[in-house]
Amino acid sequence: MLISTKGRYALRVMIDLAEHQTDGFIPLKVIAERQDISEKYLESIIKLLVKARLLTGLRGKGGGYRLTMAPEQYTVGDILRLTEESLAPVSCIERGVDSCPRAAECRTLSMWQGLAGVINEYLDNITIADLMQPGAAGDYYVI
Repeated sequence: MLISTKGRYALRVMIDLAEHQTDGFIPLKVIAERQDISEKYLESIIKLLVKARLLTGLRGKGGGYRLTMAPEQYTVGDILRLTEESLAPVSCIERGVDSCPRAAECRTLSMWQGLAGVINEYLDNITIADLMQPGAAGDYYVI
């Protein structure tokens, strides 16, 4: 599993908006400047987040984007499942993929399913609010 730039940037945008939620609607240009992301690329990410109702937008003077919920209600898993084609570690367990003809005799299938479960559980237990805390990224390593 490799998280794309789109997924990483979506998380950065969500954290940015969460950190500035008392500022009202934040213009795309401001987010792009703060996060050092091109406005054109950011537009495609924002569009995806608005379509999924994670953000709301307002056009015109004083317009921009803001969160639709509290930062505690957004999980990293939800955001990455929106931006990534799959979080599955192998293609045979992706949703919507026809079952592998070898599934009945596959000795590794349950291992891959277990790994997918660990990945999803891990990402679903980290919220945008968690990531707003200084040094939070280091708090989630599990050994």
